[in-house]
Amino acid sequence: MKKSGLVFLVLFSLSLSSIAQDWHTNMSEVKEITSKHNENILLVFQGSDWCGPCIKLNKQVFATEEFQKLAKDKFVMLQADFPRKKANKLTPELEAQNSKLAEAYNNQGYFPLVVVLDKNGKVLGKMGYENLTPSEYFKKLMAFK
Repeated sequence: MKKSGLVFLVLFSLSLSSIAQDWHTNMSEVKEITSKHNENILLVFQGSDWCGPCIKLNKQVFATEEFQKLAKDKFVMLQADFPRKKANKLTPELEAQNSKLAEAYNNQGYFPLVVVLDKNGKVLGKMGYENLTPSEYFKKLMAFK
């Protein structure tokens, strides 16, 4: 009985990871990917451990299988996180990069802020949390193209 439970747990974990959105944290890496695949960048400014609307947006939209299927081959996902808890502290390099991204794309400090960029980093549109289904949110993002 224990063995079958363990097998189920492993298979369940693998199925979740197969649909997990591929989040990047390095803008240079993302620009390289988008130039090869001609996709737009979806830059998400969030406070993953303190911002209620950020957590809701991730849970209701980005973490869903529906959104992940829709966004695949349309967006390269770039996360700029600004956690507050010591346990979630970023590396100094990542903190510096996220601060640079905020200076360029979120100088008013809105959280969450979702910025659609073309492959060169030009802003196509911005939006925040909206209580929408994953497909409705995706449609709004696609309207920026």
